[in-house]
Amino acid sequence: MNVYSAPFWLRIIYPKGLIWRVPSSRKEVFLTFDDGPVPEVTPLVLSILKKYNVKATFFCVGENIQKYPEVFDLLLKEGHAVGNHTFHHIKAWKTDYNDYLSEVEQCSLLVKSNLFRPPYGQISRKIARNLGKDYRIIMWSALTGDYDKMLSGDQCLANAIDNTSPGSIVVFHDSLKALESMEYALPLYVEYCLGKGYEFGKLDNVEM
Repeated sequence: MNVYSAPFWLRIIYPKGLIWRVPSSRKEVFLTFDDGPVPEVTPLVLSILKKYNVKATFFCVGENIQKYPEVFDLLLKEGHAVGNHTFHHIKAWKTDYNDYLSEVEQCSLLVKSNLFRPPYGQISRKIARNLGKDYRIIMWSALTGDYDKMLSGDQCLANAIDNTSPGSIVVFHDSLKALESMEYALPLYVEYCLGKGYEFGKLDNVEM
């Protein structure tokens, strides 16, 4: 089951202390991108963001940074924030506790950030308690579903728009799987938000 927003019942089920939105009355939203960097997609995302003078937060997979350091350097040069997304993009519910923490630590050698997002949105209370000592664990307000081949670009756009309000954290992906829907929906979503008077913020410089 895919949940494209963060309803109350989902936040109750998950561990406490996770960040689902930024508490704000300002018309500000927070674009995030998961699973990169990859040379086929991340530069395209950066060009779209640059066109609209928008900054975002990229939750990066350590293995991809190791493979494509020049792409990682590019997103840093463009002034975007980064976060830890484990080294091999693993599932918490299918990974040994200590192995999971080692994955986060391995990624942290490449990603200098106190932001963490669990791949697949999977995290246990035990992992959350441990990582919460050093990281702000970022979830989402709006999940576009751009990785889902069963969804059209218009459906991904609607998932983002329908769940946008001040302080929303919106998830796209800079991955090959998400490329087609992301490339369609991202500029339209940015234009929608700008047209509604929203600004875009980075998650590394806000109080949460």
